[in-house]
Amino acid sequence: MIHSPVLTVVIDACVLYPAPIRDVLLSMAFEGLFEPKWSRAIQDEWTGNLLINREDLNKKQLDGTIQAMNRAFPDSNVLNFEELIPSLSLPDKDDRHVLACAIKCKADLITTF
Repeated sequence: MIHSPVLTVVIDACVLYPAPIRDVLLSMAFEGLFEPKWSRAIQDEWTGNLLINREDLNKKQLDGTIQAMNRAFPDSNVLNFEELIPSLSLPDKDDRHVLACAIKCKADLITTF
C-alpha cells in the first residue's frame, strides 16, 4: 500500500489577498491535497490590505469570508505562536509572525509570493 502524507501548509496573507488564488488554494485543500493553516494575524493582514485597496468591500463581508474559511477548515487557525516571534530573525521582521505560525503547527511549507 502506498501512503501519501498530507502536507501541512501555512498560507501567507499575500496569497490569501487575491480571491482567485485564495479560491484555488482552498479548493485544493478541500480536495485533501494539503492541510491549510493560518493565524488571526495572517487573516488580519490580508483583510486589512484588501479594505485599504478595495472601497467596494467592507469588514463585515471579509469577516464572513474568514468565518467560512474557519468553518470549512476548523483545525486551520493556529494559536499561541506569538512567544516565538521575538526569537526569529528575517530580512523583513514583519514576516516573523508567519514563520512563528509555521513553526508552531509544524508546517511542511509556507505558501507565499
